[in-house]
Amino acid sequence: MASATQGLDAVVVGAGFSGMHMLKSLRDRLGLKARVYEAGETVGGTWYWNRYPGARCDSDSYVYCFTWDKQLLQEWEWSERYPEQPEILRYLEHVAARHDLKRDIQFNTRVTGAEFDEDANLWRVRTDKGEEVAARYLITAVGTLSTTNIPQFKGLENFKGKWYHTSRFPKGGVDFTGKRVAVVGTGATGVQAIPVIAQQAKHLTVFQRTANYCVPARNGKVDPEVVQARKAEYDAINKRVRESPFGQERWPMPKSVLEATPEEREREFDRMWDVGGFDFWLANYQDMLTDREANEVCAEYLRRKIRSAVKDPAVAERLIPKGHPYGTKRQPLDTNYFETFNKDNVLLVDAKTDGAIGEVTEKGIRAGGKEYGFDIIVFATGFDAMTGPLKALGIKGRGGRALADEWADGPRTYLGVAVAGFPNLFTITGPQSPSVLTNMPVAIEQHVEWITDCIDAMRKEGKTRIEATPDAQDAWVAHVNEAIGGTLFPAANSWYMGANIPGKPRTFLPYLGPEGVGGYRKKCDEIAAKGYEGFGLA
Repeated sequence: MASATQGLDAVVVGAGFSGMHMLKSLRDRLGLKARVYEAGETVGGTWYWNRYPGARCDSDSYVYCFTWDKQLLQEWEWSERYPEQPEILRYLEHVAARHDLKRDIQFNTRVTGAEFDEDANLWRVRTDKGEEVAARYLITAVGTLSTTNIPQFKGLENFKGKWYHTSRFPKGGVDFTGKRVAVVGTGATGVQAIPVIAQQAKHLTVFQRTANYCVPARNGKVDPEVVQARKAEYDAINKRVRESPFGQERWPMPKSVLEATPEEREREFDRMWDVGGFDFWLANYQDMLTDREANEVCAEYLRRKIRSAVKDPAVAERLIPKGHPYGTKRQPLDTNYFETFNKDNVLLVDAKTDGAIGEVTEKGIRAGGKEYGFDIIVFATGFDAMTGPLKALGIKGRGGRALADEWADGPRTYLGVAVAGFPNLFTITGPQSPSVLTNMPVAIEQHVEWITDCIDAMRKEGKTRIEATPDAQDAWVAHVNEAIGGTLFPAANSWYMGANIPGKPRTFLPYLGPEGVGGYRKKCDEIAAKGYEGFGLA
């Protein structure tokens, strides 16, 4: 059998930020034989697949990068505050070439199954190429937002025009010039894509199910003096970011919204609005996400901003979110999003006031009893987040138990990095870890470092097997739920709650502990220092 000759120490699934760093650590730090399987034709993960118009990161570029290559931190020059997809992909290609990573990555290969062989104490991994390999460790680096959510609209197969999902755009892009275009979805992706498509299309119709609070990105070139100052103190920046709640140089204000005078609040809100980026979401008053009354004060400021940006009062009202507290859905950063609805060639169709999409027809979309004609439909409908990519791998643990079955009622993990019943399986930024509620490279580096240290410690102690205990997992799941129960997040039907996928259990998927990713890092380090408390080693 192939596995007998290939004797891998580890199989890593995915070659984005996570898989690249994991490979580097296993191979160059521990000297292990590792192979990465990647479904795409090159590295990049998220930044390979998501090439829709306007795709860019929404964390500041100086912290949206690897910190383990200190020389590269000094050498690399980002062109903007929030680089676009092609630039981030160029960066990741550069890292792969610089560290010779591609020689251990098998591209255009999808993992279709992985079973733990208890007798041999190995993972047997199968691919769509008919290959089977064996490895001591199985490490998933599949990303949190990689399983595409293509809505099951009746009649989609009959549409005579072209349709695309934002995460599967053609490589050469799509020419919208002179076309009648529909964009379905107004989440973070839609908010980025809609203003760009509106500049090209003859006519754009936006189908909105849930209105979104947006704050301005304020993208642009970064002052060269600021760039140099940051490069001069990268060690201090990295320390601050690692200990911060959200993996960024942002901290909530240690004060209640309700303690501030109206004048003081307005000054602070204006300041955050003008700075742009995630300040309004992550560096606002400390009780914004825990107290309804405090949240309402912040939300009302944003409603005023929407009304002032959108000329037609009726359109403005439809663009104002109703039914969920501010900040409990993913915060989109926008560049002229609301202003786009002032254009003569842009129409908003709102599910609540105009009727929801009933079906896709040969000519376009029928919603609220009316048919709209299109040449192109773009689905900005997001992902089966966090659990979807892992369930798709066909993972089976001890006794043949399927991960998809174990998670039928929602994910159950220990620290978001391990699962009881699945020995030697590590899930980088898995469910119930900070992941999507922090700057992703910071969350990724923390997990990769922790997993690497864990495997290193096992080897030094002659251990070949590690598995989360059911009791530790139960306690972690209870802690995750208790932590989020003290916030307003469960009040929103968000993808954080799994609410965007029909039939998906409604449960909070990431982890939002009291001190965010900084506190989580401390917790993970304490567990390791106690001999990997909550794990069984053999």
